[in-house]
Amino acid sequence: SAINFLERLCLTWMFFFMMCVAERTYKQRFLFAKLFSHITSARKARKYEIPHFRLKKVENIKIWLSLRSYLKRRGPQRSVDVVVSSIFLLALSIAFICCAQVLKGHKTFLNAAYNWEFLIWEAALLLFLLRLASLGSETNKKYSNISVLLTEQINLYLKMEKKPNKKEQLSLVNNVLKLSTKLLKELDTPFRLYGLTMNPLIYNITRVVILSAVSGVISDLLGFNIRV
Repeated sequence: SAINFLERLCLTWMFFFMMCVAERTYKQRFLFAKLFSHITSARKARKYEIPHFRLKKVENIKIWLSLRSYLKRRGPQRSVDVVVSSIFLLALSIAFICCAQVLKGHKTFLNAAYNWEFLIWEAALLLFLLRLASLGSETNKKYSNISVLLTEQINLYLKMEKKPNKKEQLSLVNNVLKLSTKLLKELDTPFRLYGLTMNPLIYNITRVVILSAVSGVISDLLGFNIRV
């Protein structure tokens, strides 16, 4: 029993240590995204002591897009995604086991000690997933903030009225801003769950398995069939 307890304790510590590393990486990504969103604002750039430039030249837009791409790729990517996917799959597996146990006998579900252990693990994993989802969602909002480009387009239109002699040059910059806006919309990956990178296979498994299990539990508890 002592050896079994120590093995569980070590495995639990290792797993939660990896989750803490993943959360730290997500916090760093959010910090970079937050500072990146302040680059085009003079007041915020002065407050956080970071460089400031406006998107009124083609060179500045090129630097802005390159910096955005560099910051999104900075730090560990694949390893953190593997950890997050493992957490998600483990939470999915535990939820499926709990649903199967409830369908087997919901009156005696809480009588078994391992079911309580499953519930504790599920609650802990869900808390981490919610935290990571919150950080990932905020990070995506910072990087996908199209309002910055729209604001610069409005400023360019106002400059065209004040400086008609530079209308051709400003029109070129405006066209580049429009293309950049379309590019940012196209770069958003379709398989994302509140900022968490989702593999298409994991997404389809989640949709089929979890919805089927939840449908069976609800039908068993309410006494009539429900299809989710």
